[in-house]
Amino acid sequence: MTSAQKRALETLWPHYGLLLSDGKINFKKVFGNNHPVILEIGFGMGQGLLNLAQQNQNYNFLGIEVHRPGVGRLFLDLQKNLISNVRVYKEDAVNVLQTCIEDNSLHRILIFFPDPWPKRRHHKRRLIQASLLLLLYQKLEFQGEVYLATDWQAYANVMLEAFQGVPGFENQSQNDGFIIRPLWRPETKFEMRGKRLGYGVWDLCFKKT
Repeated sequence: MTSAQKRALETLWPHYGLLLSDGKINFKKVFGNNHPVILEIGFGMGQGLLNLAQQNQNYNFLGIEVHRPGVGRLFLDLQKNLISNVRVYKEDAVNVLQTCIEDNSLHRILIFFPDPWPKRRHHKRRLIQASLLLLLYQKLEFQGEVYLATDWQAYANVMLEAFQGVPGFENQSQNDGFIIRPLWRPETKFEMRGKRLGYGVWDLCFKKT
């Protein structure tokens, strides 16, 4: 973690940070408007979230990330670019969803390139589990969507099977499989490098019905 990131965490938290202890979040009070809210779980260093917020000023964005360097980097970028439609939790996503997010309140949920935990003994650590999907369904508004992407094919298949096991989620793929990458989804530098090397990326989208 750089000194600038650490300093940003300390000084910019009042502007961009939210706490579990704040309880249920009032989006209108926090953002100052009634724009739809998009949640990104695990935003990494925050470049994708920054780009989405810049290009979609009529939406509000919540980000969840447990790693301090990524949060600090995002705070720096938000300040530099005068972005006001982003707020951040530095907490476990399940805790935030259970404690802070009202039911039927999120317009869209983004989960891009979560850790695949490829070793069998680590599969229980994977983010995409049936219990999480039930929670996502609960927090989405009617016809709200979950978008996911992974560069690990085995995990992509696990994601697909997990969503198929949750009644009420409708696959937005024409063949009940994967979708073409939405043009609005930012490509990461690792993703672009992988594509040059011939590696695949699998995108998914499910709608609450």
